[in-house]
Amino acid sequence: MSDQTQVNAIPTDLLTLNIGPSHPATHGTLRIQVQLDGETIVNSGCEIGYLHRGYEKQCETVFYQIVIPYAERLNYMGPVHNSNAWCHACELLLGIEIPARAQALRVITSEMGRIIDHCVCIGTNLVDIGALTNFWYMYNYREKIYDLYEELCGARMMVNYPRIGGVSLDAPDGWLEKVKRTIDEMAEAVGDVQKLVERNRIFMDRTIGVGAISRELALSHGVTGPCLRAAGVAHDLRKAQPYWGYEKYKFEIPTAEHGDTYDRTIVRFQEMYESCKIIHQAIDSIPGGPVMVSDHLVALPAKDKVYNTMEGLINHFKLIMHGIQPPPGEIYSATEGGNGEIGFYIVSDGGPKPWRVRIRPPCFANYSVFPKVIQGQMVADAIAALGSINIIAGELDR
Repeated sequence: MSDQTQVNAIPTDLLTLNIGPSHPATHGTLRIQVQLDGETIVNSGCEIGYLHRGYEKQCETVFYQIVIPYAERLNYMGPVHNSNAWCHACELLLGIEIPARAQALRVITSEMGRIIDHCVCIGTNLVDIGALTNFWYMYNYREKIYDLYEELCGARMMVNYPRIGGVSLDAPDGWLEKVKRTIDEMAEAVGDVQKLVERNRIFMDRTIGVGAISRELALSHGVTGPCLRAAGVAHDLRKAQPYWGYEKYKFEIPTAEHGDTYDRTIVRFQEMYESCKIIHQAIDSIPGGPVMVSDHLVALPAKDKVYNTMEGLINHFKLIMHGIQPPPGEIYSATEGGNGEIGFYIVSDGGPKPWRVRIRPPCFANYSVFPKVIQGQMVADAIAALGSINIIAGELDR
């Protein structure tokens, strides 16, 4: 027997290691327990449950309107899409359709949210694997989009902009043109970042073949969003089940083949360009008209009616004190968030508060494949893969 064979025959003890929850890569909310043979992960198990927000039960204790800011705190990287999605679910439950201008504003603000969500995901993932410069590029334009949100409604991150039945405010004069200029500048800067990394030997070595999610594994676990599209499945709810007029816009669904960390990063880059295209089209074709339905059971009356008419005062009082009251029934509404399908299942008993709320967060399904994709990988590979899946604890651990 050769010396090498003798060495390989020696049994080794596996080391059990906790990655998180007190670790920068797990954001204080995830625990990954791994068994290591050297630095190779032999087995792993993932645990959630360090946030304890109780989002769904919170929703069942307040009026439908009050849930809007709660929804934004699910995915705090691109918050406005979540509140838009909640309002959309409530509108389906009510059986109402919002005005065309409000639909366009929801598309614009949601795509802006998708862009900043991808900015954070790509920027922080690159930091996790040692590339800091790109982070400043991405965050710079995230802040510029926050400035646009602030000009639109007075808030930057948790904007509380949508309303059941439309949006709270119309775009101020000149705002839409500022959006176009900003995303044009941003597309150029994002292109610079992509050029820095996509053929970078260090980045390629750290990401190609790392944390690969196969097409079959993704479909069997309910993976959605960029993680699914990176595995070669061209599924996007904006195309499959259009809402807010998405069927009018021309855009592509970026896909890749291998489903690894590299592919997930490149797909997100490409999705940012597609979001810019959608925003341009939405602004160029935005119609005039109101941004809120005129249904007095849903929309607050104008202030002059509240101050000067008895009907307006009563209408205002009823909505503030008794809330919106959808008919008894249930609804499941799904939209395409930054990480994939975000769905709201709502049961109404006819009162002003939801009787039951259940959220289908994209991160929960996406994270469920993580123990399988890191098996046989190195510890450093697990960190790179985790960042590319883009786990947002607010929606993962409700």
